[in-house]
This record gives sequence, C-alpha cells and structure tokens, in this order.
Amino acid sequence: MQSIYDKYQLKHVINASGRMTALGVSTPTPEVVERVAYGLNHYFEIKDLVNKTGEYIASLLDVEAAVVVSCASAGIAQAVAAVIVQDDDDLLLNLHSSDKVVPREIILPKGHNVNFGAPVDTMVTLGGGKVIEAGFANECSAAQLAAKITPQTAAILYIKSHHTVQKSMLTVEQAAKVAHDHQLPLIVDAAAEEELTAYYHTGGDIVIYSGAKAIEGPTSGLVIGKKQYIEWVKRQSQGIGRAMKVGKEGILGLTLAIEQYLSATKETGAEMVNRMSKFISDLNDINGISAQVVWDGAGRDIARTEISFDENVIGKTTYQIMAELKQGNTAIYFREYKANEGKVEADIRSVSNEQLDVISKNIRLLVEGF
Repeated sequence: MQSIYDKYQLKHVINASGRMTALGVSTPTPEVVERVAYGLNHYFEIKDLVNKTGEYIASLLDVEAAVVVSCASAGIAQAVAAVIVQDDDDLLLNLHSSDKVVPREIILPKGHNVNFGAPVDTMVTLGGGKVIEAGFANECSAAQLAAKITPQTAAILYIKSHHTVQKSMLTVEQAAKVAHDHQLPLIVDAAAEEELTAYYHTGGDIVIYSGAKAIEGPTSGLVIGKKQYIEWVKRQSQGIGRAMKVGKEGILGLTLAIEQYLSATKETGAEMVNRMSKFISDLNDINGISAQVVWDGAGRDIARTEISFDENVIGKTTYQIMAELKQGNTAIYFREYKANEGKVEADIRSVSNEQLDVISKNIRLLVEGF
C-alpha cells in the first residue's frame, strides 16, 4: 500500500528538537491510538463524557477537579475567560462585546510574556483579558508582582517553560502566595512540564498542560485545579470554548494516556547521557564541530547534546547548516534557539540510536563533504 508520505509527497522527519507542535509533538502508544479510534466510532453524551473523564483524571492525580480541553493554548484562553466570566451568564455569551465593568487584568511577569509559537498575550486577549506586565525582562520579585495588583486584577498568570527568562524570577510558590494574599487565583501554564501535580500542590488554582507533550497523548490539553475554577472553565464550552472544543476521541485518548503516563518507566536524564555518548563522540570527530551534554534550562530531568559549529572553519553559518539538514527526503530538526551563537541542541527523546547515527553522518557530509 502506498505510504502517507508518498501519497502526499511529505518528507520524513527526524525530530531532534523535542516535543514541538510544528512537528506533530509526540507519538502516542498503540493503546492510546486504539482508544482514540474507539472514541471516533462511538457516540456519547459529550457533557457526561467531559464530566466523568474529568472526575476520573482528578482521582488519578488526587486533585479537586480536571477537564480535557483541545490544547494548552486553549487552556490559557479558557482559564482567563473563566476567572473573568465566573457565573455571569450574560458575560459568558458576550465576553468581548460587553461593556460590563469587571476585573479583566491578568498580571504576568514581564519575562514570561513570551512567544511559544504564538504570543501568550494573544491567548490572554482571546480569553477577554488584558496583560499587565510585572517587573522587568530579566527580573520579577514577589513585591514587583504584588505592586501591579489593582481592583481590576482578575488573576495572576505564571508561565513555567524553557521559553521564559529563568534568572531572577519568583517561583510558582511565591506567585501563589501573592495571589492568595490578595484573594486572587493563580493560573499556571505548565504545558511541557513532566510533573502533573507539583504546581497544583504549590498553590496553582488552575494548572494547564499539553496533552501531547510529556504525556504523549493525542492533540489535547489538560486543565486541573480547584473545583470552582474548573467548573468555570467547563462553562466556557458555551462561550469562547466552542471554537476550541476537543473531540470525544481526544478526551478518551488523553484520559488513557494520563493513566499510562503515571505508571510508565520514563527515560532518565542519566540514561539519555549514556545513550548520547557515541553520538557526541562521533560529532567531536568532525572538523569544526564540538559537542557536549547540557541539561534542560527549565530544570527538567532532560539531557541534550549541545552542538557548536565553528563557522569560520566550516565556511557556513549555523543557520545555513540547519536549512540544509532540512532538505532532501528526510528533514532533520534541532532546537535552534541559540543558532545565532553558532549552537543548537539535539533532544533525543524521540530519536532512535539508528537515527542518531543518521544525524551525525549527515552533519559530517555537510561539513566535510564525505
């Protein structure tokens, strides 16, 4: 049978960039795929499905409440809308057009107002909120966060991500104290994080995860938190959430993926280091290239290979090398956040040992010509 790649003339991809949306994020287990297919082929009362799976997930995680949404970005927008609308039926239906005076300001550390593929600010605006930045690009303290609170503040938003500034930033726990001292909810976007309850237990009232990243479910999102806030999030299915609805297959697939995730044996950072040893040695044997182990900038137990290109020796910029590696029948993708410094990172979580050999051979071919 003709493959999907051949039928649509698609490139094969070696994903050394990590769980990235641009490449389809992750690959669920066969059991999750089967559960998705089951969902597609059966009918349910969707409200009942949402409520019952949410209760089941909450019991698995030992949290007050949970709900499956379409993705983490939708989770941010719906969480913001939830804390603004609350139980107001008119505002639920007229969130963006209403002149009703209610708190709409969402305070966010300035160093957290990032573009993760789309701007955080846009997600807040979709939810009817207005971002108020606290602190500076390179620092935000609890006092600086608190100083921005006014009667128009609806919530504090904290982005836990490698995309954000890491130094001189207050912790989730400190942000929670500020929020709760002022009777405000704390929304935590933890989209790619691997710990599913830590931010809830350190004070997050609404905590948002991508269902397709660390959990490796279908395209979806998970929102957990205090029961009242999750009920307000679920109400958004009659408001802005209608344009962000998750399908029955996504709900069932993610529910099983969470169940598997909690019992699965995950590759540790130390095991990643061991698996990368030959790869790093092969790269260091290429003229103009040096490679070493680096650890995840957001503190997760993820080891990666940092590859440095001596552009003067090679005669090409790092951007040129990256572009060439994406050509041909198989495109090779890296984490290119430091390409302007002549460095990229290889995330091997979705890369086989055989593919690591392919990567090093392709780099050698581009650099040395053989």
